[in-house]
Amino acid sequence: MYKIIKLLSFVAAILFSSCNNKGGEPVAADATTATAGQSAVQDDVSMKDVVKVAIGSKDHTTLVAAVKQAELVDVLSNAGPFTVFAPTNAAFDKLPAGTVDGLMKNDKKADLQNILQYHVTTSSLKIDFFKEGQTIGMVNGGSITVSVKDGKVILNNSATILASVPASNGMVHVIDGVLLPK
Repeated sequence: MYKIIKLLSFVAAILFSSCNNKGGEPVAADATTATAGQSAVQDDVSMKDVVKVAIGSKDHTTLVAAVKQAELVDVLSNAGPFTVFAPTNAAFDKLPAGTVDGLMKNDKKADLQNILQYHVTTSSLKIDFFKEGQTIGMVNGGSITVSVKDGKVILNNSATILASVPASNGMVHVIDGVLLPK
């Protein structure tokens, strides 16, 4: 019995010493994880955040590219809550030719951020929240106006909510138009 206890003690000592970080510094998995924000967290079990919802949609590749170019991925991956009005690729296609390409240039990043932030509010708003004549404050400081016609929610008389997808940090409402700040 004494030999078994001695052997177990020896094994435990080896295990504990191998786990010890002798430098006393935190150990990062790699350089990317050490410098990346919330968007770098890997979680295949929990509900997707608003960014991952958009990334998972083939109809939102333009929006995802714009969010990346505007450097808003980490912000929108945080706890929120956010409501994102997510224009489809077809919605971006309705803009005048060259508009999206122009906004994707580095010197237009502030304009792109302003437009994208005009699609986000800091609340998690379900579709049944929206009422005729409502005004909703957006992250960029502007506001949008809601109208309801034939049971459909329309924003600024230019974009209709087509679908709603819950996310871990809010709600994504798919819209058929791009909202442009005044």
